[in-house]
Amino acid sequence: MGLAVAIGAIALIAPHLEHAVHELALPLSDASVIREQASEKHLDPALIAGVIYAETKFDPRPSPAGAQGLMQILPSTAEFLAHLSGGVDFQTGDLATPAVNIAYGSYYLRYLLDHYQGNELLAVAAYNAGLTNVDGWVAHARAQGRALSVGEMPFPETREYVRRVLSAQRAYRATYARQLGIAQ
Repeated sequence: MGLAVAIGAIALIAPHLEHAVHELALPLSDASVIREQASEKHLDPALIAGVIYAETKFDPRPSPAGAQGLMQILPSTAEFLAHLSGGVDFQTGDLATPAVNIAYGSYYLRYLLDHYQGNELLAVAAYNAGLTNVDGWVAHARAQGRALSVGEMPFPETREYVRRVLSAQRAYRATYARQLGIAQ
């Protein structure tokens, strides 16, 4: 009788335990904001989630460099994006609001993807290392008659960042397709 009760209890708890493990290993919050921004900016919601995961693991905290919020936007980048998008009421404190931060980060991702003709690898690298650096790396690779690969990126941090984002993107697509509105 005791074994049957234990098995029954495990059967009841197992789905909740699995959900808790997913939340610890691959957290997700603000899925509705991610879906909305992905739709508005024609982005893969799993890419947005992957960037958030790589930046903060959905636990926003200021970086030593001063980047803020879930997507770790520098105030100077946010001001540039506000100007570019026609925004006039940008306040640095707004970056602490998840909806605002995800909107700015998504806008920047779209900007980078457009700059690199849809190449996610280059856009993600530029999100981390900056447009000027990645443009230089791409030009150097092209001068040698080849495309830039992750392994050729001079910054170890950027190489690891790109790998982490693209891996997380695949994981979010597989794990949270329904929550992110991804058709399977």
